[in-house]
Amino acid sequence: MSNKVLFCATVDYHFKLFHIPYMQWFKKQGWEVHVAANGNMELPYVDVKYDIPIQRSPFAHKNIEAYRILRYLIRENQYQIVHCHTPMGGTLARLAARSARKRGTKVIYTAHGFHFCKGAPLPNWLLYYPIERKLASYTDCLITINQEDFQLAKKRFKTKHIEHVNGVGVNTDEFKPLSINEKTKARKSYGYKPDDFLLFYAAEFNKNKNQKLLIEALARINNSGQNIKLLLAGKGKLQDKCKQLAEELGVRENVRFLGYVKDIKKIVSVCDVAVGSSLREGLPVNIMEAMACGLPVVATFNRGHAELVVNHRNGYIVPVHDIEGFSRHLLDIYQSRETYKAMSKESLNRVNKYSINQVEKSLNRIYLSYMMEEQNGSKSKYNRAYI
Repeated sequence: MSNKVLFCATVDYHFKLFHIPYMQWFKKQGWEVHVAANGNMELPYVDVKYDIPIQRSPFAHKNIEAYRILRYLIRENQYQIVHCHTPMGGTLARLAARSARKRGTKVIYTAHGFHFCKGAPLPNWLLYYPIERKLASYTDCLITINQEDFQLAKKRFKTKHIEHVNGVGVNTDEFKPLSINEKTKARKSYGYKPDDFLLFYAAEFNKNKNQKLLIEALARINNSGQNIKLLLAGKGKLQDKCKQLAEELGVRENVRFLGYVKDIKKIVSVCDVAVGSSLREGLPVNIMEAMACGLPVVATFNRGHAELVVNHRNGYIVPVHDIEGFSRHLLDIYQSRETYKAMSKESLNRVNKYSINQVEKSLNRIYLSYMMEEQNGSKSKYNRAYI
């Protein structure tokens, strides 16, 4: 009987975005890969895909059905490893795998940024913290993606193994700087001028992502006659309000609402600066992708941004509601070619440890620690060339 691993998350799109290389790695090791999530998306390197009704809301009734399905699947398939992601995917999978753990199944959970953190609203602590603390005892390995979460987990959670891994990895072969000629040509194809100064942010339009701050900062800059444009990729319930705000502040022509962008790397590589306005982040992939393209970053202070951006080195970190400070630092980069070049170079240097190659080494080490077979004193058959 072949060895099997189950990947579980709330929605299947999560795996397409972040985990295909690690599924491929399991296939190279000869393992059978299963996925359980909400959605019917086809995923490469997956042998069996289960569409189950996991909901984002912890109060959704369908999560009871999803839990029962997961418990059945885990019992019937006898997985050696269950690796779960996202708050509800992680909650339901760990609850469903309790009996399987007694039979040897190892449960790994990656926390992509705890909802409770320094500065988080009190309701987040009251709801999510007790759940995560309890579920930690049903977890063989808890993986955190930033130092703040790592230190909190080490101090407060009773999980045998707690690891810090630098996110999900950014593909530095795909996200990379363009030459001057390539950038000029690409900009022209999108309708931008060579002297346009392009700011880029990719995120869902919601309260946490806080695009309102970026529009207000842009208005403050462009009221002084600067030709700076803000490119906002993504959709969401607050998108119309942001469009209305841009109209009211007189910068609608300088804000491009791109909607859903299929190929982010083509857009981010033609831009000049990455911006981030969110209230809470775990370790934002959009900022890492921009850094891999050589972009300086101006972002609000939170644990994820602060882990990626060193103030005055590869960008600036400003308080969450500091519109004046945000706009001032954007102008600092816009007006100084020397500052721009230095910060661009530092972004490229810093992003290396967040590359897929480096993250894959960390994850493979963790996986292999649970895959080792100690039968009759012999070492594991698994391929250490991937470590």
